[in-house]
Amino acid sequence: MPSNDDSLPPEVAKVIVAEDNPAVREFVVRALSSVGYIVAAAVDGQQALDMLAHEKFDVLVSDIVMPNVDGIALAMKATRQYPDLRVVMISGYAQERMRAHNLDALVHKVIAKPFSLEEICDAVRNALALPSVP
Repeated sequence: MPSNDDSLPPEVAKVIVAEDNPAVREFVVRALSSVGYIVAAAVDGQQALDMLAHEKFDVLVSDIVMPNVDGIALAMKATRQYPDLRVVMISGYAQERMRAHNLDALVHKVIAKPFSLEEICDAVRNALALPSVP
């Protein structure tokens, strides 16, 4: 089977998950993979930016509080460089969730930790269903 992206059906979305907590990162990767998304994982915002520079993704799922480049900075940089990228933020901190809500133009959904498999999958599916940025 060819390994280039042209061989993928158009409905298969590519998701990048930026999360510094290994257990949460693995949960999100497994949840999204189980419903058919192609998923890559980054341990922090800087690694996610590096990965975005080399590969096209449809959705960024990012923790807000991370070392190096936090989720807010990641969302701002990533959407500036890749305007069609959809962003779903996750956080266990109410104050940080409020920061993300102030970026409504960039962030499509903010999910509070702990969240269910269904919540994360619904958030990604709903973000993908939104119209493209003009």
